Amino acid sequence: MEAQTFELKFKLNGKEVNALVDTRETLLDVIRDTFGLTGAKKGCDEAACGACSVLFNGHAVCSCTMLAAEAHGGSIVTVEGLSVNGEPASLQKAFMESDALQCGFCTSGQIIAAASLLDNADRELDDNEIREGMSGNVCRCGAYNKILHAVSETSRKRKAK
Repeated sequence: MEAQTFELKFKLNGKEVNALVDTRETLLDVIRDTFGLTGAKKGCDEAACGACSVLFNGHAVCSCTMLAAEAHGGSIVTVEGLSVNGEPASLQKAFMESDALQCGFCTSGQIIAAASLLDNADRELDDNEIREGMSGNVCRCGAYNKILHAVSETSRKRKAK
């Protein structure tokens, strides 16, 4: 079967980008291989661990099972795109301050899932809501309590403003 290509156009971390991609390529492979953004990780390759999470039109998705062509015309934000003027976003700082990183493999996916959860909440979230919202992301190191603390602190600070 001969590969078919597609001219993909979308916003990546706030900038308009385009690339000629194979219609069978995943969004994760395009983000990593074409655009050189390696924050999203290839973990399970079946949308079970969340390491590949990116924001698609404001909501966390597993980019390992999403075809790149599905992102056409949309907006993608990777963990690299969360920083502001080269400085880590408040959520990223909270992960560092809470020592919620451990090996770091899942961290970008955890941060993206948390960003989606917090950005789409209209109030401060309680611990159970955060656990439920983050349930699609696996941490092999077991840093869940520290991750919960980082997300909870960020939620509290955002809603206090």
